[in-house]
Amino acid sequence: MNLYQLLQARAEAGRPVRVVLIGAGKFGAMFLAQARLMTGLHVMGIADLNVERARETCRRTGWEDERFSAHSASEAVRSGATWITDDASALIAAEGVDVVLECTGHPAAGIRHCLEAIDAGRHVVMVNVEADVVAGPLLARRARQAGVVYSLAYGDQPAVICEHVDWARACGFKVVSAGKGTRYHPDFHASTPETVWENFGISPEMAARGGMNPKMYNSFIDGTKSGIEMTAVCNATGLTPQPNGLSFPPASCYDLAEICKPRAAGGQLSHEGTTEVVSSLNRDRTPVEHHLQIGTYVVVEAESDYVRNCIEEFKFLPDSSFRFSALYRPTHLIGLELGISIASIALRGEATGAPTGFRSDVVATAKRDLAAGEILDGEGGFCVWGRQMPAERSLEIGGLPLGLAQGVKLKVAKMQGEALCWNDVELDENDIAVRIRREMERAFAPETEQATAAIK
Repeated sequence: MNLYQLLQARAEAGRPVRVVLIGAGKFGAMFLAQARLMTGLHVMGIADLNVERARETCRRTGWEDERFSAHSASEAVRSGATWITDDASALIAAEGVDVVLECTGHPAAGIRHCLEAIDAGRHVVMVNVEADVVAGPLLARRARQAGVVYSLAYGDQPAVICEHVDWARACGFKVVSAGKGTRYHPDFHASTPETVWENFGISPEMAARGGMNPKMYNSFIDGTKSGIEMTAVCNATGLTPQPNGLSFPPASCYDLAEICKPRAAGGQLSHEGTTEVVSSLNRDRTPVEHHLQIGTYVVVEAESDYVRNCIEEFKFLPDSSFRFSALYRPTHLIGLELGISIASIALRGEATGAPTGFRSDVVATAKRDLAAGEILDGEGGFCVWGRQMPAERSLEIGGLPLGLAQGVKLKVAKMQGEALCWNDVELDENDIAVRIRREMERAFAPETEQATAAIK
């Protein structure tokens, strides 16, 4: 509860927390809008493949030109200004960096930058959740071994959900389920960048005004981003995915405890201690009243009559039995809240959520019938969407991680809804993302099998 005081102390001592931002897209822009107002923080550098676009992003988010006038990392440290470059590796290696913010959204780039940061002794905020679900458990382990912190990004839903889970457990509650809301309909699994705005419920004009990337936003609507984010939550909290992945039941904020509890207790989930994403649309596409489309939640269980009575007396968003109760947050502020992760890591040495095991995976799944020879176009594209799956099941079938389904050739035909496997595509085994993922599977397979056996 005292992060601001700690930041103030760093500012007064003339030792601001120095961060570098890799990737000045939408999330990065939202961070920059608030970073200029944060006490005790110095954005030492920004790396983006398009330097001029990064400069325009700074201007658009309220920065004066003199604030990003440095021409080198050393000048940035001396002057307090920001160096903008296209050389991410040089920025990561620069003297004085405390925290690296990886915001590219590209799995291979994110893994490479993270490894460079760990080798350089930098803390890492992995905004790039796509990279986290490909290899996060191994990256977090390497960071711990190197004495630095690897963290999910506060403001993004996985870290906010991790906070819910931590709050519940610290209060002594059993966590029944945790997750978020989204706009979902079963037909959306086939959504493409050409149909995304209609499915998303916004106009093309609004999308253009916001500079929204149709491929990226399509990953939210086709179910992929939900699978990615709930996988990050499982791997960070110890919750385990449902055997068939997410089912996206429609639910209002007031129905969470009734719906997001096990079927054995009258709910819709396979077991206690899992993740689920609730839809803001009913199956007939009418809106759910009081929906949770951009919010997060946790459902807990009362383990005594006294606590059940309290839940009933105070109306703590209960189910009909008062055995289960929900807590929700209606919104998350995305990059506007990233300062919480930075301060927590740099000043407390605490991650705002980090992988502790390999419990869940996201497997590429055919959006339509795919022909041999097609080139897959990855997350949010025309070919595949990402389905959450227990890690043991993914390893058993040799499931192709969604993050590796970009720019690779399909060797065999696949039917709509069918999972893709490693052997179905032509992969470069020397690619850093492929190598690190293979290493992670070897390292965590025994733990994954033991954890699944314990659950059974």
